[in-house]
Amino acid sequence: MTDDATPSDQPAATGAASRRRVLMLGAVTAGAVVSIRPALAQTAGSVMNCEIPVPDMTRAGGYIDPDGNVVPAGTKGAFAPPARPFKGEDVKRALAGGMLPGTTYETNRAYISYIRRLQRGQGGFTCFASLQMPRA
Repeated sequence: MTDDATPSDQPAATGAASRRRVLMLGAVTAGAVVSIRPALAQTAGSVMNCEIPVPDMTRAGGYIDPDGNVVPAGTKGAFAPPARPFKGEDVKRALAGGMLPGTTYETNRAYISYIRRLQRGQGGFTCFASLQMPRA
């Protein structure tokens, strides 16, 4: 705006600046949407490939009792841990009523009980929490 602008010229200039600003914000937002969608798709794929160790590394070697608690190895009625962590997609399927790979009915129930009780800070919690988030 110049010094010789009249008061009646100011609203028009301000309106034009506002329209330009809105158009620029729209362009920026559209770019963000285009770049976020592939990121969400990639995230969904990585969630299905994440792993949940049973039990987590801090309690490795422990057995899992029928209620999903970690107990000392060899505890009567408890189950040895699986040979390797479960993949997110396997856990998701088991949470929907399926079976974890390589499990019997009893071990499946115990491992799923353990997984459902995971808390922040435990190995596998972030993977489990991600499986609980609804997908758009």
